[in-house]
Amino acid sequence: MDALDVARWQFGVTTVYHFLFVPLTIGLSVLVAILQTMWHRTGNERYLKLTKFYGKLFLINFAMGVVTGIVQEFQFGMNWSDYSRFVGDIFGAPLAIEALVAFFLESTFIGLWIFGWDRLPKRLHLAAIWAAAIGTNLSAYFILAANSFMQNPVGFRINPESGRAELTDFVAVLTNKVALVTFPHTLAGAFLVAGSLMVTVGLWHVMRNRDSADTGAYRFATKLGSWVVLISSALVVLTGDIQGKIMTEVQPMKMAAAEGLYTTESPASFSVLTVGSLDGSRELFAIKIPYLLSFLGTGDPNGTVQGINDLQAQYASQYGPGNYAPIIPVTYWSFRFMIAFGLAAAAIALLVLWSQRKGRTPTSKWLLRAGLVMPVLPLLANSFGWIFTEMGRQPWIVFGEMLTRDGVSRSVSLTEVLTSFTAFTLIYAVLAVVEFKLLVRYARAGVPDVTPDDDTDDTDDAERPLAFAY
Repeated sequence: MDALDVARWQFGVTTVYHFLFVPLTIGLSVLVAILQTMWHRTGNERYLKLTKFYGKLFLINFAMGVVTGIVQEFQFGMNWSDYSRFVGDIFGAPLAIEALVAFFLESTFIGLWIFGWDRLPKRLHLAAIWAAAIGTNLSAYFILAANSFMQNPVGFRINPESGRAELTDFVAVLTNKVALVTFPHTLAGAFLVAGSLMVTVGLWHVMRNRDSADTGAYRFATKLGSWVVLISSALVVLTGDIQGKIMTEVQPMKMAAAEGLYTTESPASFSVLTVGSLDGSRELFAIKIPYLLSFLGTGDPNGTVQGINDLQAQYASQYGPGNYAPIIPVTYWSFRFMIAFGLAAAAIALLVLWSQRKGRTPTSKWLLRAGLVMPVLPLLANSFGWIFTEMGRQPWIVFGEMLTRDGVSRSVSLTEVLTSFTAFTLIYAVLAVVEFKLLVRYARAGVPDVTPDDDTDDTDDAERPLAFAY
């Protein structure tokens, strides 16, 4: 083990950990805004209670996401300085806009939303949460645009004197075909997570507090969350199909690794299960669906999909000697775990809706247990999706332009990386416990009581006392 190995582990662990908070923040910001809009339009106290209830969970998660996200940018300078020098001119532009515009927008208006209850006019207060939600989603786009450059470099040139990549077309970076499809796919996955949390909390209160005066609010939240999960699942499949075709075009090795396809096939079969040799160099046993991979990768059931061995020979000729295939078992199984966990969450949402048909109250203990683990499933699906995306790109840190081994900081020793890796992991472990306990504590507390002042007119009274009913 050397500094490169530990730096890769550190970035992988901190990134996956940070992304546990991101989809919930993205999805809940919009769902809370929708609930508040429903209260604003109808005046129904049920929607006000749900707005404040899920808004509290959103704020807890947002705070944790900000803390864990800061470490991500530090790592570029600490462990990946050569990468930062090479791509900083391009990578820094969307990240700077994300920080100066999107993050400023969401953080500012979240503050106004938190402290604006009973101080801002209702319409202005509603606009604040929508502005925060828009900022959150814009933030995701700029970050994904930066990441998409690593998958499909566009809008740049290599300076022959400095050896650095220099930005030539910022619009091309922002409209990268990978970013355009990854953004809706990521948003759909985010709503899958947020909807699952809404289902879990609502279902728990419906089944454990059946005689509560707020049961109607919980039943509505459970149904709303279930529909969000089902619609998001369909969108994940749709956008994932488009993403697969673009991936086949710009990163054929990743698609081949995802299917354990070693030789070029036309038509190509989709692998339901493939067992390969221990070194991952060849296929030993496989269960396949004919024509499906060709359709998923090219849109044509008879289309050609390149295999790992053929691509390896092509890349060795193009880029020089070396192994240009990712770790096959990691990409193969992470791709399938992503699909399996996402479909499991959708199946539970369907069962929850069925259990409440015609006003029924669910009673099955197994359904409650499935509901309690439901938010974990799309989180795992999102995590495995990103593991597949990043590990499938290896050994490139910028596909076709820079190898991962060439991006690590040369001046950072193994001891230094191990020290920071250990420290960050321990800190994150503590934060994980804090996050879990806070979410459970406030989720079990249920919807808050609302005072008459919460449903007052739309006037702006600066003298009114602050009564943020969280």
